[in-house]
Amino acid sequence: MEVREYIDDLSSPDREIRIAAVKRLAEMGDISIGPLIGVLQENGNADSRWYASLALSRIGAPAVGPLIQALRENQDPGFRRYAAAALGHIGDVAIDPLIGAMKGADPALRGYLSAALCRIGTPALARLRELYAGDDAELRSCAELTLWGMGEEGIRAMVRSIEEDEKGG
Repeated sequence: MEVREYIDDLSSPDREIRIAAVKRLAEMGDISIGPLIGVLQENGNADSRWYASLALSRIGAPAVGPLIQALRENQDPGFRRYAAAALGHIGDVAIDPLIGAMKGADPALRGYLSAALCRIGTPALARLRELYAGDDAELRSCAELTLWGMGEEGIRAMVRSIEEDEKGG
């Protein structure tokens, strides 16, 4: 079967067919990324978008750059929600690209990037603390809001950064 056929299977009423399509699209890797992002960009079936997001997260690192580029280009909140979810599930390898994308991003996009970092959680804390302690006011603000959004763990990380800053490093 071709990529398009597996993409079509993401909207099958049969859950097993959808799951098999996710698995196969993830195995196909790079050639699936563009068509899967296309599914996220369609303002259609939420289930199809969710399964496409899942497949992208399973592709992993190769999907990070194309997802971030698509997030910059597409302002649809539904698309951004699913793309950010995929990035958050990709995990550690998405941390630096997500942080890099915050610089100069529109406020709404920053919110989605922050949500992805919050989903990644603990592995993102060290980089967020670095930004929070850094000199770039824009990224410092992004780090602060993201750490705040992470709840208790993020707030503790901010407090540690403040305490270290007060002690001189």
